[in-house]
Order: sequence, then structure tokens, then C-alpha cells
Amino acid sequence: MKRSNLDLNTVKNNLKELKGTSVELAINRGRKRIEKVSATIKDIYPSVFTITANGSLQTFSYFDIMCGNVKIL
Repeated sequence: MKRSNLDLNTVKNNLKELKGTSVELAINRGRKRIEKVSATIKDIYPSVFTITANGSLQTFSYFDIMCGNVKIL
């Protein structure tokens, strides 16, 4: 697990600006499997955010972005 130099408030504010727009995500699914998806950021909650990709709803925490498991390309 690697930590980026972003803090929690910076990550939240960046995602609030991108809410409702289409973004390209690289998601680390473990065991060297990285999935690239085109998704829309749907909702922002206090501890998680949700995206819609390929017709399904997925939830990620802000820590996933901070440690590099989810990257916005």
C-alpha cells in the first residue's frame, strides 16, 4: 500500500468538482489485475463515493484514491 501526498479534504473537493461527469478510472483489483473503466461519478457521501460503470453501481472509499488503488486518469 502506497500513500500519496493528497489529504482527505483535497480528494473530496476534487471529486465534488467531477460529480456527474464522465471520467476514466484505473482500478486495482489485486493480484496485478488493473481494470480501466469509463464511469460517471454519481454521489458523494461523507466516507465513500459511488460510480456507475457498465450499468452497475460501485462504491469506493476516499482512502482507495489516497493509497492508489483507484486512479482518475
